[in-house]
Amino acid sequence: MKQPKNAEAFSLPLVEKKHGILNILARKGLSRALNGLIFYSIANHFPSVELPLGGIGQWLRATLAKRMLRHCGKNIRIGPNVKIGSGEQISLGDNSNIGRASWILGKASIGDFVMMAPEVIILSSNHEFKDRSTPMIIQGQRVEDPVIVCDDVWIGTRAIILPGVTIGSHSIVAAGAVVTKDVAEYSIVGGNPARVIGCR
Repeated sequence: MKQPKNAEAFSLPLVEKKHGILNILARKGLSRALNGLIFYSIANHFPSVELPLGGIGQWLRATLAKRMLRHCGKNIRIGPNVKIGSGEQISLGDNSNIGRASWILGKASIGDFVMMAPEVIILSSNHEFKDRSTPMIIQGQRVEDPVIVCDDVWIGTRAIILPGVTIGSHSIVAAGAVVTKDVAEYSIVGGNPARVIGCR
């Protein structure tokens, strides 16, 4: 029996390069949106890895993050209740983690072997406030200024890293620090605003 000319179109696999459903979704951004929906509605509510069912939650969050983030390394850990937006402006290196209930909002590049404690906040944009004749809420936001966290950095609980900051390799940000300026390699910073309190 002779097949119709377009019979091949119906036998294409779901992931075929041009016509596959998954690739069409990815091109339209729907794949990231779907992964985000599962991440925030299901995976984020599983407990930490050390608790019962935590291993499943960790695996699910890491799997979804690989599909959401701009770049995602190997052997990563994502804690519960993390907020990373759509993830498309965030990169996460090998053997790094995002701590429980942490927020990464906007553009951020996180290197390899980065330890992030719970409730860390990384911001890449801020509100405009220069025009004193206009309410700040109307002035909008500044152009995003990416945050860069280099390799082998430890960021303590409830630290806040503000737009445009680069944290040098092998440094430590103490718990509760508010980092407003670049941090040199091997430095230990703490306080509000953060200042150098030691050196490794």
